[in-house]
Amino acid sequence: MPLFAQIQWDVSPILFDFGAVQVRWYGLLFALGFLVGYFIVRRMFVRENKPIEDLEPLLFYMLGGAIIGARLGHIVFYNLEYYFLNPVEILYVHQGGLASHGGGIGLIIAFYLYSRSRKDQPFLWIADRVFVPTALAGMFIRLGNLFNSELYGQETTVPWAFVFERIDQIPRHPVQLYESLSYGLIFVVLYLVYHRYGRDTPHGLLSGLFLILIFSARFALEFFKAPVSGPVLGPLDMGQVLSIPAVLLGVWLVWRARRQPVKQP
Repeated sequence: MPLFAQIQWDVSPILFDFGAVQVRWYGLLFALGFLVGYFIVRRMFVRENKPIEDLEPLLFYMLGGAIIGARLGHIVFYNLEYYFLNPVEILYVHQGGLASHGGGIGLIIAFYLYSRSRKDQPFLWIADRVFVPTALAGMFIRLGNLFNSELYGQETTVPWAFVFERIDQIPRHPVQLYESLSYGLIFVVLYLVYHRYGRDTPHGLLSGLFLILIFSARFALEFFKAPVSGPVLGPLDMGQVLSIPAVLLGVWLVWRARRQPVKQP
């Protein structure tokens, strides 16, 4: 007998329905990721004697950069023609449709804008700190995708397969869980590196590790996903193609950081 049985997944994406107002699992988990991330970064600021009052504008920049970037990334990279014909639906963020690559670009722009007026928090310094809980936020967001029955996997016969009943009756890889677990483990790795070096963490080291680990996982797990877009470069889809420059940038940042003199923690 298999250790697990196929899981019939028919959970509603709506947690509470108050008529005109709905609370969705996706929105709740998205907000929870940012809330937990806020307290992690706050702890870093306290540890390194940075102004706590800077956290409020930082959160504003992060939310704006992540949401706007992820939404525009989804529109431009995956479904530009549809949203050109249905522009009002660009605002329907609560229904999903966020691209991690676009969110990463949005965060990078947000870090730059935030750091311009803060000489004690340069671009790579703030990016290193915020990318640590960003991996954890990614874990929560992928759970939100699970509740939305979106970004599901290809057909499979593995005993832990999910049948997304709101989609079809085909057993599929629960890729949302694969990604969620991967991002949770990546968060642990990044946090342990930060915990070891603290204020002496070489600038760019955590950002580089984040890009390498997150987008390597994304590249590999795309092979288990049901296609969102057709192949764009040989057998590679858009998500995999966009992951390659992110990983290469991460390798360069780690190489650059390792050349910096590091104090013993």
